[in-house]
Amino acid sequence: MKVNKLTPNFEVKDIKETVNFYQTVLGFSLVMAVPETQDGIEQALADNKEYVYALVSKDTVEMMFQRSDSFKSDVKMAKDIPFGASVSFYMEIDGLDSFYNEIKDKVSEITEPKQAWYGMKEFYTKDPNGYILGFAEKTE
Repeated sequence: MKVNKLTPNFEVKDIKETVNFYQTVLGFSLVMAVPETQDGIEQALADNKEYVYALVSKDTVEMMFQRSDSFKSDVKMAKDIPFGASVSFYMEIDGLDSFYNEIKDKVSEITEPKQAWYGMKEFYTKDPNGYILGFAEKTE
């Protein structure tokens, strides 16, 4: 088996709220969205529509968001699993300190950047769905 890439699919409450957070706070771009009618793919979110899926990207990272009802319908084994995650999504970035200063007042929970014993400076925050996002930069 050859693995080509990993794209997490987050179960979320609200596609528009989630995409807005990833765009305005974290600087991701919307690649595509699927309205709840599931009759096509759109490149922008319309105010008068609800969505079941969206794909966002930034640099080499992609993330998928799927509304909870749609996710549990598609991934049957998730039917009885409580909403939320027990993992963190750890992203290595450049410019950690400036990125931290840019977002620290835009999020409800955030840790202070700290130097880890394994050579990374890192901090953590949460998205609107409670998913933990880690950001790290290699240090000398």
